[in-house]
Amino acid sequence: MKYLGYFPALTPDEVKEHVAQARKAQKIWAKSSFKQRRQFLRILLKYILEHQDLICEVSSRDTGKTMVDASLGEIMTTCEKINWLLDEGEKWLKPEYRSTGRSMLHKRAKVEFYPLGVIGAIVSWNYPFHNVFNPMLAAVFSGNAAVIKVSEHATWSGCFYFRIIQAALSAVGAPENLVHIITGFAETGQALVSSVDKIIFVGSPGVGKMIMQKASETLIPVTLELGGKDSFIVCEDVDLPNVVQVAIRAALQSSGQNCAGAERFYVHNDIYSAFVSQVVKIVKSICVGPPLSGRYDMGAICMIEHSEKLQNLVNDAIDKGAEIAVRGSFGNLGEDAVDQFFPPTVLVNVNHTMKIMQEETFGPILPIMKFSSDEEAIKLANDSKFGLGCAVFSGNQKRAIKIASQLHCGVAAINDFASSYMCQSLPFGGVKDSGFGRFAGVEGLRACCLVKAVVEDRFWPYIKTMIPKPIQYPVSEHGFEFQELLVETLYGYSVWDRLRSLVNLVKMITEQNSTPAPGTRMKKRR
Repeated sequence: MKYLGYFPALTPDEVKEHVAQARKAQKIWAKSSFKQRRQFLRILLKYILEHQDLICEVSSRDTGKTMVDASLGEIMTTCEKINWLLDEGEKWLKPEYRSTGRSMLHKRAKVEFYPLGVIGAIVSWNYPFHNVFNPMLAAVFSGNAAVIKVSEHATWSGCFYFRIIQAALSAVGAPENLVHIITGFAETGQALVSSVDKIIFVGSPGVGKMIMQKASETLIPVTLELGGKDSFIVCEDVDLPNVVQVAIRAALQSSGQNCAGAERFYVHNDIYSAFVSQVVKIVKSICVGPPLSGRYDMGAICMIEHSEKLQNLVNDAIDKGAEIAVRGSFGNLGEDAVDQFFPPTVLVNVNHTMKIMQEETFGPILPIMKFSSDEEAIKLANDSKFGLGCAVFSGNQKRAIKIASQLHCGVAAINDFASSYMCQSLPFGGVKDSGFGRFAGVEGLRACCLVKAVVEDRFWPYIKTMIPKPIQYPVSEHGFEFQELLVETLYGYSVWDRLRSLVNLVKMITEQNSTPAPGTRMKKRR
């Protein structure tokens, strides 16, 4: 609850001015070389590696996470993205040649990728460093400008990180105003959506629907990452002590404030009691407190009112028959800070009538439920309006893969948690109320581009496109007959069918080149 600073809530006109400045800068940056763009990434990477403690402290001070959680969620993910762009980014933005098909063998087909212009992003507060850098890196590397509205709950850190971006852009001679950070509330975000060429949104389903509605006015592409209710399935044949540690990290990292955090735990009946017992032992030892004031395992809840929502979810579960197996302890919270901390909580005897198993929690709660067969686990995991990710654990990897393949979600980790996000070559996103579109990977990078299909002559100028005489205007009375033979020649079921049609086609063209007697009609050949 300490004062960090004052930032303006930008008006729609001020937002439009920021976008106009970015648009002007982008026209220059679109002509930049990949060498210059890679240099920008290298400068950022060097700074991050040399200032990890500062970056993590700023994130911790603004959002309440521990330094370890900040390192995992802010530093590692961003460094992975930068390294992937350095290693492979240019390759995926160069023209890509495709097959032309049978009718176009004399042609060459390719896909070209051009910058869209100004990429807008409205990002959440839970990882303020990575949530700013993630869309910015893809946008700038693909030749775009970026205007990013940071959350009103993480404005101070977002504006601090912006100085790092500005310095790196200046060092490589990029045009001024290529990247902007804007601050404000809903009005600011609406104005951004109305002004840019694409919008990326990370937040709740309710706000995501409003973003879509606003984007429909200008028909710009939208990428929505709207959170999740990820399932964590544990089969009976696992290495239990190892899986328990992964499960606790999956639920409690950043005080559970993760889009891809595990929020529903399904454990096989044969090991349920042992799993709960080991989880309880560890969670009981976890101490919660202000992360920069002492050595604590877990930090704060970013927003005070969210603690009340978490307790309401717990109360609803208890009212419907659940039990609290254990809760972690508080350290020295300090005066007036207690409402920003919530103890890690393990719930047992839960079921799907409880809100804790249906609504996104975004907090440090582990609801654990039994299952007796793989089919039941799959059914339970798919019984959700969200579809972002899942984690499946089994001593038999083929079994885990088979289970994961039947779960309706966008990302899956086999015998691991959230590893698909650390692999930045992979696209990230979900289905159902978790949104649509992807960022990260080839798909996310190319989503920042105008994708243009191009066809050109393969043997120019020796072979050129010419309209066959039977279908030249005015169209011959045999035009359709010619087309039938041409289709059969190209796509007949067998080689002999195609050769037969080709012979008839050549005969037709030869006869067409001669002058037929008035009133005569050619006999159709088969």
